Amino acid sequence: MQQLNLPTYSFRLKNSEKHTLIFDELRKKYLVLTPEEWVRQHFVRFLIDEKKYPVSLIAIEKQLIINNRKKRTDILIFSSQGTPNIIVECKAPSVKITQDTFDQIARYNLKLNANFLIVTNGLEHYTCILDKENETYMFLRDIPVYEKQ
Repeated sequence: MQQLNLPTYSFRLKNSEKHTLIFDELRKKYLVLTPEEWVRQHFVRFLIDEKKYPVSLIAIEKQLIINNRKKRTDILIFSSQGTPNIIVECKAPSVKITQDTFDQIARYNLKLNANFLIVTNGLEHYTCILDKENETYMFLRDIPVYEKQ
């Protein structure tokens, strides 16, 4: 798999008949190792190891319903009060981050009302904070470190 713009981590990998699988420590199961999953697994580890987010506040592929359609957030981090705090949208490294990517995560946030949005393809990472008063997003230089609320 491609080197990412994230720290290097070791993962449990195994081969099946058709695919390479990666063990997801949070979901406690092996998953097909796609380029997007490679980014997601690295980013989760980055959030836990570098940014100190507790595993207990992180959900992967959390389902939500938007316009009667099932959608899933790639990574959803809750506050210590149990409210959505950060939504992370992961793309494969080959996928260019565009306005459509931001529109997708913004639609999710209409339902979840998180404080932060992060979009990453493993090579580029964009973080923004919601300014609820002015109904706008402001881009940040870095991903916030966990702070217990």
